[in-house]
Amino acid sequence: MQLSPVDTALNMQITPMDADLSTYGFPQGYSIIKNVANERLLDVDSDLIEDGTNLILYPPTETSLVEDMRKPDSNNQVFFIDTSGALCSRSTGHAIDVEDGRLVIRHRRPVSHPFPNAYSHPLPRFAYEHNTGRITVTFATDPSYPTSADSSVAKSSWKDKTYVLTSIPLRKPRTIIDDASELITSAISAPFALLGARTPSSATPNAVFDSGDIDLREDEILEQERSEEGEVDDSPERSRRVRVVGLKKEEFQILGEKAKARQTWVVTALRSVRSRTAA
Repeated sequence: MQLSPVDTALNMQITPMDADLSTYGFPQGYSIIKNVANERLLDVDSDLIEDGTNLILYPPTETSLVEDMRKPDSNNQVFFIDTSGALCSRSTGHAIDVEDGRLVIRHRRPVSHPFPNAYSHPLPRFAYEHNTGRITVTFATDPSYPTSADSSVAKSSWKDKTYVLTSIPLRKPRTIIDDASELITSAISAPFALLGARTPSSATPNAVFDSGDIDLREDEILEQERSEEGEVDDSPERSRRVRVVGLKKEEFQILGEKAKARQTWVVTALRSVRSRTAA
């Protein structure tokens, strides 16, 4: 017997048990996400709602953890796991995606072929590990979305990595005083430098990079190749970048303490009522 359109629609309805009710280590309800290394919160940049808006790290704009006592304009620092299992922003209502290693606001998009691709793909899944403090990111497919010509080369290498959320340190800009101090130091070690005499350079490639003569952006330095100087985070800028990086098991084992702190997060649930105190 052929079903009527109404009966067909009823048979296709999603039951509550079909929803993804796991929060993947995150608290139920709303929460804030703080980086251990710099004590800044995950934040939707400038409280924008446009598709592709970056997420950053920013000092807390609200100190209360009680929902009714918080300022509404601090909701860009509040997140939750929805019924599909996606990490979402409270202020925008949209899910979080990963684009070229950056966290971005992602509006829902139509399917486009060949699927998946950089424009149209399943959302990544974020999970919070209480024992390590890491936030891991699981992708359904290679997050670089290679073309068919590239896919055979990097067919499964991405599967050998664990993707984690990390903050990126930011050094303060060099000043005239820094440059003058370096010049004086060089002159003391090489007296003829001020007279214009040239001496052969014995600098290694690593020394050249460390000296700042060739500047890479902080987020262009590979996590496992970041030097002690590269871990300096002394910029007066209030915001910091946040990135998703993929590391193999052996690369996690050689990370320094500062790098581990940058990959460690504290997720705190917001409360609906004040905590009761003893009389």
